Amino acid sequence: MTETGESVDARDQGCAPRGPLWWERRRSAVLDVVLALASGVECAVQGVAFAHEADVPVGLSVGLGVLAGLTLVLRRRWPIAVVLVSIAVTPAEMGFVLGTVALYTLAASEVPRRIIALLSGMQALGTLIITLVSMRRDMAPEEYGHGPLRWFVPVVSLVLVVGLTAPPVLLGLYVGARRRLVESLRERADGLERELSLLAERAEERAEWARNEERTRIAREMHDVVAHRVSLMVVHAAALQAVALKDPEKASRNAALIGDMGRQALTELRTMLGVLRAHESKQPVSVVAGGADGAERPLARVAEAAEAAAGRESARVAGAGSGEREESGPCLGELEALVGQSRAAGMSVEFSVEGEVRSYAGRVEQTAYRVVQEALTNVHKHAGGARTRVRLAHREGEVAVLVENDAPAEGVRDAGLPSGGNGLVGMRERVTALGGGFVSGPTDGGGFRVSAVIPDRE
Repeated sequence: MTETGESVDARDQGCAPRGPLWWERRRSAVLDVVLALASGVECAVQGVAFAHEADVPVGLSVGLGVLAGLTLVLRRRWPIAVVLVSIAVTPAEMGFVLGTVALYTLAASEVPRRIIALLSGMQALGTLIITLVSMRRDMAPEEYGHGPLRWFVPVVSLVLVVGLTAPPVLLGLYVGARRRLVESLRERADGLERELSLLAERAEERAEWARNEERTRIAREMHDVVAHRVSLMVVHAAALQAVALKDPEKASRNAALIGDMGRQALTELRTMLGVLRAHESKQPVSVVAGGADGAERPLARVAEAAEAAAGRESARVAGAGSGEREESGPCLGELEALVGQSRAAGMSVEFSVEGEVRSYAGRVEQTAYRVVQEALTNVHKHAGGARTRVRLAHREGEVAVLVENDAPAEGVRDAGLPSGGNGLVGMRERVTALGGGFVSGPTDGGGFRVSAVIPDRE
């Protein structure tokens, strides 16, 4: 058993050297040895007086007293045994230091309370009996049994016993309770530290996940913004090369379209890169998990800028004559203009709308627009000259889009545009993020089909 305050201090001071055997610190071992020596000397001195009174050999009495006093060195390891030794030497009127320190150590230890109460009571009862006998022996019989001194001896004996027994027991109980409280608080602090460590790890994981999500979103939006216009530019450039000498007027129109699309692509790229550079000059480009301020989420702002960029051209065209402000992103009403751009590039596109036309949530309409845009871009890349059908279906609680092309026309050369394989992946991510379904694959006739059904949950 360890004593309360000292063991707690030992754990608090991690630099303190550990003591031998059961002691946690060397200072504790030194203290117990000093107390044991003092108790042994006391019991040896009291053993001399007891030897004269009991008519026993002095050497035997002194030896037993020293042995009993030295048992105090075991008080941290076996407090019950030390208290029993102190009770055993009580009739010899020796072991004041032994009894006091032993009771304190017992009360401060982890021994059950009932055992502490039993041993303390035994010690108090033995001390009371010895005190009564000693005081009655020192007084004359006529003084003890008559007059005002009749109750003097019992009262004094009782007060003496309480004064010798209660303070060490109460102090030990207080120190033991304090130790248990400190240990409980330490365990709770350790638990909170572990929980905070886990929370920090999870927060870092969430932040990393959010950063990856934002990077993926930026890549997807930039792909959708730039790839479609660049693909049309390549198609128009090929057409310009074919008709440059035969039809100068058509060649001039194609050149104008190429220039317009190039300027739009550069403007959108400059917008997105400007957002990135503006935040790079202030702080690292990162995502603050759970942050509500857009200034602390530069990746999210770049992604939003990229998401809105592709719809600005149509909004400018629509609002140029009426003075309306630009929209923040593409919508289903702009699909016809999108199909018109592909027709202007020489693609045969059939566009049809089914169901009652109505509006949906912004993200739903933007996702449907992106699916059609990317599907038409893929047709320009891989199926030049193929007939293409674009269908938009308005249904109850959802919108469906279908882009299907026939097999590439014979003799029509591939546009030669590079493909990173991210178009279909990006379309699927967009649709599934909104809880919709996405299907793509070749048709029986050698063409390709892209279909998406997006629920309107807002």
